[in-house]
Amino acid sequence: MRDLLTFEEALACILERAQPLTSELVPLEHAVGRVVAEPARARADLPPFPSSAMDGFAVRGAETPGMLPISARVAAGSPSADPLEPGSAAAIATGGAIPDGADTIVPVEQATEEAGRVRITEPAREAAHIRPRGGDVREGEVVISAGVRLGPAQIGALAASGIAEVRCARRPRVCVLATGSELRAPGDTLEPGQIFESNRPMIGAVLTASGASVESLPVVRDDESAHRTAFERGLVADVLVSSGGVSMGPHDLVRQVAAELGVEEVFWGVAVKPGKPLSFGVRGETLVFGLPGNPVSSLVGALVFVRPALNALQDVADPGPSFQVGRTRVSLRRNAHRDEFVRARREATEDGVALEPVTGQESHMIVRAASAEALVHVPRGAGEIAAGGLVRYLDLA
Repeated sequence: MRDLLTFEEALACILERAQPLTSELVPLEHAVGRVVAEPARARADLPPFPSSAMDGFAVRGAETPGMLPISARVAAGSPSADPLEPGSAAAIATGGAIPDGADTIVPVEQATEEAGRVRITEPAREAAHIRPRGGDVREGEVVISAGVRLGPAQIGALAASGIAEVRCARRPRVCVLATGSELRAPGDTLEPGQIFESNRPMIGAVLTASGASVESLPVVRDDESAHRTAFERGLVADVLVSSGGVSMGPHDLVRQVAAELGVEEVFWGVAVKPGKPLSFGVRGETLVFGLPGNPVSSLVGALVFVRPALNALQDVADPGPSFQVGRTRVSLRRNAHRDEFVRARREATEDGVALEPVTGQESHMIVRAASAEALVHVPRGAGEIAAGGLVRYLDLA
């Protein structure tokens, strides 16, 4: 058996060559899923003025308990009220600006309004229910650091800080192709010897979720000329991902054609199961992945190797793979020479996440894999991981 790179060695080779792309300004409404390229800083204090956290009454705490006349009513969004007159209260809505002189808020549930006056029966604690100016962030402070992928909470933080556009890494342009004369599109009628092609949409889903702009190229028949045409088209992208044609059969043309087109092969073969016959190379700044044709092998390669490369191109702070930790419900035998990735169901328990392998772990069983929610990493080595032992896993959701 020829020498194979370990999982860690192969990943290091890929990440070393995945250099960050250029950046661009992106309107906030289009920035979800993008990766911040430089720190985004607040344009104003948040809150920009002391405001009420409750519907209630702004008062001087020292003047409570007691019956106080209501001298003003402050709505959210209205200009600050006049200074609070001594011995009085201001009715105030949540988000309303605190009048000068007031130092606490009495919630409506703890007060009784009677004919223009408010009865407060308990002493009010100083600064209660007041949001101080800049309590969330100060003008000029970092709201989102570089290398963070923007989700709903981050978008909300940027908007609240007055940021209308954010500098993000350019989306990687990825071309995905599948090879094999036996492949037919879902919905077609199959002839003898043919199968439905699933790898392009599956790989495309992984890469789109990783922030890439994905173009799916037509299926490539087992013909050198067809391979050459497809690869010439795909090599203009930042990343070219093919599936199939990377083993040693007479119709496995991917590596040969890639080399003829100037792709420098960095490695071929990784000590992982499934997915051993994976190739990786570069042409100029284009990264070229040759994934195996078996669907589960292709899925594992996309998740474990291609997705971290896309994260690195976008300068994500930690490109991954982003493993989480759980416990296996059954013993897992280790492979002496290869890391294994086992499809498993996931369940939240009082002791954390429990993981149980699905039946049917063969690399062609993509339908069985659809019931899995996790990809459990079983490191190479001797012996087994006992039931209840800690394992790392990737979230397939």
